[in-house]
Amino acid sequence: MLPFATSEEGGSGEFHGPSLADFFPPVIFFEGTPFEVNRIILIRFLVVAVLILLFWLATRRMKLVPGRGQSLAELALDFVRNNMVYDTLGTRDGKRFLPLLTTLFFLILAMNLTGIIPGLNIAGSSVIGFPLFLALISYVAFIYAGVKKHPGAFFKNSLFPSGVPWYLYIVVTPIEFVSTFILRPITLALRLLMNMVAGHMLLVLCFSATQFFIFTAGGLWSLFSIGTFAFGLAFTLFELLVAVLQAYVFTLLSAVYIQLALAEEH
Repeated sequence: MLPFATSEEGGSGEFHGPSLADFFPPVIFFEGTPFEVNRIILIRFLVVAVLILLFWLATRRMKLVPGRGQSLAELALDFVRNNMVYDTLGTRDGKRFLPLLTTLFFLILAMNLTGIIPGLNIAGSSVIGFPLFLALISYVAFIYAGVKKHPGAFFKNSLFPSGVPWYLYIVVTPIEFVSTFILRPITLALRLLMNMVAGHMLLVLCFSATQFFIFTAGGLWSLFSIGTFAFGLAFTLFELLVAVLQAYVFTLLSAVYIQLALAEEH
């Protein structure tokens, strides 16, 4: 048996891989109340504080000729505005939803990146509450946009698309209801959640195995740490890409859903 095999006894010389318990750390403050705070909640507080501080520092003294911080902030904001919001919604509608979609992008991105920051080591978006909350915000924005643009017709046209024979509505309407009003927020939340959970599991597995081979197994087994460490570095870079991609996908899909609600056929 390999030295990293586990057993029910869980001896000190055995390797213990990541588990779902990582996403439910012990309570630090306010245990037994609705306001319990654990390590992941603290990470979320930290991310929000850092985002506010960074954008405040970058924009507190706006100049016609921007400095380094202002330039970076403008570059990041222009990326969201031009490549996601305006390209999808157009300039007029894009301006209305730009603050919301920009906030979604940078909040998700920052929460995702905590999964690869030493000392934090877990994404703030890796527990269902955060992805679900943002998905509900996106869902509310979608409903609001549709009702605001097409009062009285939004739900009707969403559930009873034009050009369909009346007898087919028995099949089409339930499908449209589930796909439009139920699956959209669920898939938004689950896509973000599962990517962050899987990324954490892979990173913990690689770096825990590296530590085990070096400090516990020893001997020739320590050579295996070269491979696990290399995989850990590779997965870290991959997780960085996933962190950015998931923020982009979530924000872009939110913009697309809003655009569909504003479409003239409604």
